[in-house]
Amino acid sequence: MTSKKNPARSGGNRLLPWLGIAALVLLLDQLSKVTVLKLFYYGESLFVTPFFNLVLVYNKGAAFSFLADGAGWQRYFFTIVGIVAAVFIIFLIRKHPDQKLFCGALALILGGAIGNVIDRLVYGHVIDFLDFHLTDWHWPAFNIADSAIVVGAVLFVLNELRSTKK
Repeated sequence: MTSKKNPARSGGNRLLPWLGIAALVLLLDQLSKVTVLKLFYYGESLFVTPFFNLVLVYNKGAAFSFLADGAGWQRYFFTIVGIVAAVFIIFLIRKHPDQKLFCGALALILGGAIGNVIDRLVYGHVIDFLDFHLTDWHWPAFNIADSAIVVGAVLFVLNELRSTKK
């Protein structure tokens, strides 16, 4: 008698929930960016609360506009880094699909990384629009992809801290 594996739990299907989370992040990120591009002109800001504005800005660098003043090479460099990271993340998720917090964290990072890679490929820069501030001090503007990457990184660290305690 041969044992039958549950097809819903086989190889690629175990990857689907995590890819679904990444796809949801990607969809929300791209929809929000297209909406802001349609409603705002570059540099336009809309007051929302005393600590938050919507603003359309472009980031040619990485987080916090790191290397944004480069001669253009950074677009290709960060695109390649994003693609390599996405492939590595998919490898890790395939290897550990039953580790929920680990894979959930990586799925958020994956969706965010792909969202920013798409921006670099399509526009040549990343579209940012979330502007949090305290009086005149503004945190660098960011987007939903960046938010997903940060939340994913925090969850990843929490998972690792939890794993080391076991």
